[in-house]
Amino acid sequence: MTPQAPTPAYRRLGVEERRSQLIDAALSLFAHRAPDEVSPEDVAEAAGVSRPLVYRYFPGGKQQLYEAALRSAADELRHCFDEPREGPPLPRLSRALDRYLAFVDGHGPGFSALLQGGSVVETSRTTAVVDGVRRAAAEHILGHLEVTEPGPRLRMTIRMWITAVEAASLIWLDEDRLPPADELRDWLVEQFLAALEVTARRDAQTEALVRTLLTDA
Repeated sequence: MTPQAPTPAYRRLGVEERRSQLIDAALSLFAHRAPDEVSPEDVAEAAGVSRPLVYRYFPGGKQQLYEAALRSAADELRHCFDEPREGPPLPRLSRALDRYLAFVDGHGPGFSALLQGGSVVETSRTTAVVDGVRRAAAEHILGHLEVTEPGPRLRMTIRMWITAVEAASLIWLDEDRLPPADELRDWLVEQFLAALEVTARRDAQTEALVRTLLTDA
């Protein structure tokens, strides 16, 4: 008789490991369904745990679980723009957009619900998390441009461009991810430079920045 392989011993997860497991399960569901359509029971099934266990870690239920998943996604989005400050700024921006669009591609419905709002789980706290990602992206970009004290026109231009990137990402998802991601990335970089060139007509700081970018290109 062939001996049976030993059954793997059950390993009890630590508090943070279990919490991370449940958040990852929620994020995987949000990648295919809007947050409103995901219940704690769905997360329990996806994680292979019991429903009471989900409520033990997230007693606030769906709302608390969504906020935790949102913060996790926000951390990942922040890292998209955390590019090493080596080489010309525009290629760095291209690489950051590659990561950003890859995230959008992998979290389509959840990303749309996150940015478009109107969700039953949307609160002032979740809105603040999303706005924090936008502000962090703006600070990363200013850092890559080596601007420590941006004037109001330059800062506004960069924040407007970030809003345009978000809008383009939503339209891209709605249009079946067309054009291809690399074409969208290049177009967004061109839009960034074009927006700076328009602002440069009214702002000396941005004008000097544009000259530097064109020299480095």
